[in-house]
Amino acid sequence: MSFTLNSKKIASALLATTLVMSLSACSSWDKRSRNTAIGAGAGAIGGAVLTDGSALGTLGGAAVGGIIGHQVGK
Repeated sequence: MSFTLNSKKIASALLATTLVMSLSACSSWDKRSRNTAIGAGAGAIGGAVLTDGSALGTLGGAAVGGIIGHQVGK
């Protein structure tokens, strides 16, 4: 079994890891801010996966996820 990692996949994984690590410092945030950040992170990961690591897809996913996360529990 062999597989190859291209730079877009590595960058996406690095972005996701950085986002998860930075969210661990957000314990004092209110619920809406935390939901916005989690939504943006999940959207960025989803956008990167769906668009094969495209920067525009990652940013678009983060924007949409952030909006959805902000609206949850409003």
